Amino acid sequence: MQLTFTFIILAVTIVLFMTNRIRGDLVALMALLTFVILGILTPAEALAGFSNSVVIMIAGLFVVGAGILRTGLAGMAGNLLLKWSGDSELKLFVLLLVIVASVGAFMSNTGTVALMLPIVVSIAMSIKVSPSKFLMPLSYIASMSGLMTLIASPPNLIVSQILQDNGYAKLGFFTITPIGIIATITVIVYLVIVRNKLLPNEQNRSQSDAGYKLSPKKIAKDYALQDKMFRVVVPTASPIIGQALADLKLPAKYHIYVMKIQRRASEGMNLLAMTYQEMAGPTSIVHENDVLYVQGMAPDVESFVLENDLQLEIVADDEMQQLISKQIGVAEVLLTPTSRLIGETVSKIGFREKYNLNILGINRKGAYLLQDMAQQRLRFGDAILVQGAWEEIDLLSRETQDVVVVGQTREQAGLAAANGKAWIAGLIMLFIVGLMVFEVFDAVIAVLIGAVLMIVTGCIRNMDDAYGKMNFESIVLVASMLPMATALEKTGGMTILSNTIIDVLGDFGPYGVLMGIYVLTVVFGQFVSNTATAVLFAPIAMTAATTMDANPYTFMIAVAAAAGMAFATPIASPTNSLVMTAGGYKFIDFVKVGVPLQVIMFIVMMIVVPILFPF
Repeated sequence: MQLTFTFIILAVTIVLFMTNRIRGDLVALMALLTFVILGILTPAEALAGFSNSVVIMIAGLFVVGAGILRTGLAGMAGNLLLKWSGDSELKLFVLLLVIVASVGAFMSNTGTVALMLPIVVSIAMSIKVSPSKFLMPLSYIASMSGLMTLIASPPNLIVSQILQDNGYAKLGFFTITPIGIIATITVIVYLVIVRNKLLPNEQNRSQSDAGYKLSPKKIAKDYALQDKMFRVVVPTASPIIGQALADLKLPAKYHIYVMKIQRRASEGMNLLAMTYQEMAGPTSIVHENDVLYVQGMAPDVESFVLENDLQLEIVADDEMQQLISKQIGVAEVLLTPTSRLIGETVSKIGFREKYNLNILGINRKGAYLLQDMAQQRLRFGDAILVQGAWEEIDLLSRETQDVVVVGQTREQAGLAAANGKAWIAGLIMLFIVGLMVFEVFDAVIAVLIGAVLMIVTGCIRNMDDAYGKMNFESIVLVASMLPMATALEKTGGMTILSNTIIDVLGDFGPYGVLMGIYVLTVVFGQFVSNTATAVLFAPIAMTAATTMDANPYTFMIAVAAAAGMAFATPIASPTNSLVMTAGGYKFIDFVKVGVPLQVIMFIVMMIVVPILFPF
């Protein structure tokens, strides 16, 4: 009875996935709970997926991938690929797949996809092409690259170990490489042919609604800040030294505002001229040799400089980028219809005192107001450009009664914090790959080390930022589906099916049984992880080979290849699950692209494997 229930649950789960009316992670959780309620799985067995190393590794790889994207490393790699490919999208497509296959030859397909995904998305956005045209091919090639070397895929290691356990020599590092090269070339040719016909080309909603982002260049251009921002140096003899900004009354007297202060660190021995920036506020005290970043009209700033024995400098183009730093950021703020700030002047609302933020300008229906802002009365529809510490902007974003902060302040804070650290992210990525290639640690430990390094080095701003970059839909989906293999094994479903295929196809000799085992492995590989599929079918293949006195390497390598070809569904393969959300794919997209590819790969493998590893 439990066997019947298991197949019913599997069938219903597949149907729900295909209809796409319920989110995939919820469907997987419902199936998991049904197994427990019917007594097919114990609670411990059902929850084992959430402690599986693959799931933990996926979570860590989201953090590593975010670090690669945040630091700009993904964009740099994308620009390099774009340079190599020129204006040819086809050349870019092929070059990208070759690079993915090369990387995937030395690390897991999940790790390859997670590391390459931000790079691919960055490239797609830069050439204004939907990432959906690249992400499914990325997953497929990463899966095929698992046949390039022994360590590239768990099924390879599993079949090698079973061969050794049965008294045969284990697979060498490059034993299956010829199979992998042929398979990879076949997949690339297929994807090139169908990329404009079968691959979806719709912009993912989650990407198109990614949020409004303020870059320093856009701010400077839109608000015309370049001509209204000045550096004012405070020499030794200036009378404003030791005074608080509130006492100087600069907005009222000169119609200017001090945005931030750059000063030399006074702690320690000062062997190096260390400088830092701080947000300018009413209580900020002016020190000797301070550099004040002042906003205002040139005549007003010149008056302030002359009357207080100061030195005036023009802000260079590259210094406009300093409007956004690790500590200080900017944001546009909209007034709500019921805002208490409507009708009040900027000077009266005490924005700096209340929120500890500076107002840089006002966008009123496309007109940018930067002069005499203190006397401007705010109107509904005004957008206010504010500057201050990221923490203060984040606090303001939680204020919903009077104002609404436009855009993703945490995302921008993370980008600012990671600025200039692309080389660190690159070293961390190489370090992770090195740990995997030389098997210093298990892959999951190597990835977690990399994730921690991303946070410690500032490539990811903090732990909250790291948790925020994890795609829990994919994590829960993978964790919930892994125990399905346990249910199939416990109820005897796998054994019944495998014995049946041997009985039915045994009369056709080794070739017929090889076809049957390959097809059965591929079918179950669409719904069960490649690791679990290899664990279940490798012993069956070994038994069939020894029973018929055939070459076990032929059958075992066929199982290793078939277990990794989860092209037709997004369920069993973590790589498909990763790109499904990022690319905005539906279940049917994998069916349309994957099923023809499965047929082609079946024909190729049934020709190539017996030739390279004769019966």
